[in-house]
Amino acid sequence: MEDRVSEPELVLVFSGKRKSGKDYVTDLILNRLGADVCCVLRLSGPLKQQYAQEHGLDLDQLLGPGLYKEQYRSDMIRWGETRRQQDPGFFCRLATRGARQPVWVVSDARRLSDLQWFWAEFPRQTRCVRVQSSENTRTQRGWSFTAGVDDAESECGLDSRVEFDWIITNEANAPSLEEQLQPILKLAEEAASSANNH
Repeated sequence: MEDRVSEPELVLVFSGKRKSGKDYVTDLILNRLGADVCCVLRLSGPLKQQYAQEHGLDLDQLLGPGLYKEQYRSDMIRWGETRRQQDPGFFCRLATRGARQPVWVVSDARRLSDLQWFWAEFPRQTRCVRVQSSENTRTQRGWSFTAGVDDAESECGLDSRVEFDWIITNEANAPSLEEQLQPILKLAEEAASSANNH
C-alpha cells in the first residue's frame, strides 16, 4: 500500500442518497472521536480532483455544495464509471493514501465495488453503515430528483444486495443521532484503544 504507515483498526464505510446527511453524520463521529483517532475519507474527493485536473476545472467549486458541481455531475459520473471499469479500486486507493489514524470513516461509498474493495483490503476491520432519510426530508434539505443522477448507479448502487451493519435514520422523528451512533462510537473507541496498546 503506497504511502500507508499502518493498517486501520476499524473502517466505517458510509453510504446513503444525496441529502441524506452522510457528511453531517460522519462529521459528528469525527468531532466525537477527534482527529488523532479518526479521519474522514471521501471517495469523491480524489475523483473530483482527477476530473478537475483532466478537464481544467475549479476543484474548490467542484468540492463545494453549489451549482458549479451540479452542472458537471452527470459527465463526472460517466467519467468516474469509466475509470472504475478500468480499475475498480482506483479512487479507494487514492482516498486512503496517507491515512494513518486507527479509525477510518469513508463518508461516501456509492457502489458495490467500493464496498468490495474495502472488504477485500480490510476484511476484519470493515463495517458498513447506511444513512437514510425520506424523500420529503431530503427535499427540505434542497434535494430534487435529477434524471441521469438520482437513477444512476452512483445513487442506486447500494439500494439492495447489501447487508449493512447499521442503518442510521437521519430524520427529526427518529431516535436521536447520538443514540443511534452509540454502538458505532463504542466500537470506534475500542478500536482506538486497541491501536494504543500495539
